[in-house]
Amino acid sequence: MLGIVLHEPEIPFNTGAIGRTCVATGSSLHLIYPLGFALSDKYIKRAGMDYWSRLDLHKYNDYEDFIERHSNLCFNNEGESGSKKLWFATTKARQCYSDVSFGKDDMIMFGKESAGIPEEILIRHPDSCIRIPMIGETRSLNLSNSVAIVLYEALRQNGFAGLNEKGQLHRLSWDLR
Repeated sequence: MLGIVLHEPEIPFNTGAIGRTCVATGSSLHLIYPLGFALSDKYIKRAGMDYWSRLDLHKYNDYEDFIERHSNLCFNNEGESGSKKLWFATTKARQCYSDVSFGKDDMIMFGKESAGIPEEILIRHPDSCIRIPMIGETRSLNLSNSVAIVLYEALRQNGFAGLNEKGQLHRLSWDLR
């Protein structure tokens, strides 16, 4: 199962929307404290709709707690093929998210909306940092959009395992023409 990690998220709507995306894709959501809101916030519930109760949610006191509880993680330049890797999504990365190979159990970390992932973390793992290309002086994309872009690339690379069910119309059938 792919995991989305939010490092100190600040905006409840983004976290709610990301939680909903995680439920829809069978991914887990990992929240590293402190958060800029309470998990009971009405905006989380509104963005997450009725999906929030089905979310595979994990909470951590801080980054060190997250790393300690996931000691089996490796980084892009370490470990064997098939190892569970941690990727860092940042506008500062040298490589594009579509240029790396995501494993089916990898985790992808995103930073808080106002500042991203702390550079003290990024500098330790430059080969595990990935970015979404943008034009000019654009600082960043919306956090929930960024998560969706990178998560769906990881899912695509893994054959959309478990997500290939065909859509159904509500009132009509695709067989009727």
